[in-house]
Amino acid sequence: MDLNGRVAIVTGGARGIGLAIVEDLLAQGAAVVAVDAGVSISGEPVEPKLAEEVLRNKANAAAICGDIADRAIAIEAVELAQERFGGVDLIVNNAAIVRDGFIFKSNPEAWDAVIRTNLTGAYRLLAAATPVMRDAAKAGRAPGAIVNLVSSAGIYGNFGQGAYAAAKAGLLGLTRVIAHDLARSRITCNAIAPFAATRVTESIQPANEAQAAYKKQALQVPALYVARLVAFLATPAASHISGQLFGVRGREVMIFNQPRPASKLLQPQGGYDLLGFAQGMRALEPYFADLVTDLEAFSADPVL
Repeated sequence: MDLNGRVAIVTGGARGIGLAIVEDLLAQGAAVVAVDAGVSISGEPVEPKLAEEVLRNKANAAAICGDIADRAIAIEAVELAQERFGGVDLIVNNAAIVRDGFIFKSNPEAWDAVIRTNLTGAYRLLAAATPVMRDAAKAGRAPGAIVNLVSSAGIYGNFGQGAYAAAKAGLLGLTRVIAHDLARSRITCNAIAPFAATRVTESIQPANEAQAAYKKQALQVPALYVARLVAFLATPAASHISGQLFGVRGREVMIFNQPRPASKLLQPQGGYDLLGFAQGMRALEPYFADLVTDLEAFSADPVL
C-alpha cells in the first residue's frame, strides 16, 4: 500500500491543498510533477516561480511554472513526467481561481478567467495525459487514476459564485464522462469536494451567521486528510472505485449522492393544463432540494 514507482502530475501544487497533496504523494513513494502558475486567488501573477522554489529541495519532485490552461504547458507537464520519472500514473486537477460577483453585476472577463483555469485547465491536462495513460495500460503498466478537486459550491451553489460553481459542476460532469471513457482501460476517475483551510476559504465573504461560522471552522481544517484520500485513490486497493464524488472535511470522509430521479409525475396525454400542473406538482414537492448554500449546509463543527 505505497506508491513506489508511480508518477503523479498535480496542478496548483505549490500552495494549499495542492501542496499538501504533493507532499503526501511524495511521502507515499510517488514521484510528482507540480504545475503552478504562481498567481493570486483571483488569478493575477504574484510569484511566477513559486513552484520551483517550493519543490527545489524535494527529492523525486519536479516543477513547471505555468498556466495549465495553456495547451503547451499541459503537454510539457506530461512530457516531463515521462522523461524525468518514466510515465504518468496519477493526474490531480486542483488548480483553481475565484472571482465572485452576483449575476446581475457580472463581469464577462471574470467568468472567462475562472472557467479557463478551473475547467479548461483540467481538460487540457487530461487531453494530454490520457492517451499516454491508456497506451501504458495496454502495454502492461498498472492502470492509473485521475482525481478532480471540485467544490460543494458546484452542488449546492452559493451567493455570487456563478463562475466558480459552474466550473466545479462542469468538472464533476467531466469526471463522470472520463470514468466512462476510460473504463475499458481500467483507469479510474473520481472527484473530491474538499473542506480545508485554503486561500479560497480565506476569500469567503460571509452573507449571514451560518456562513461566518462555516468560514471560522473551515480555517481550522488541515488539508492532510484531503491529500490522504487522493493518495488512496491512486492505489490498487481503489482500482474498482470510479465515477464517484467524495467529500473530505477534517476526519470525515463522505460519499455524495449524485443527481438521479427521486420521484416522477406522469402527465395525461396531451399534457397538463396549467392548473393541472399546479395540482400535480404537489406530489413532487416533498422531493425538492432545499435552497441552502454550501456554506450553510456544512456549518456544523468539523471533526478534527
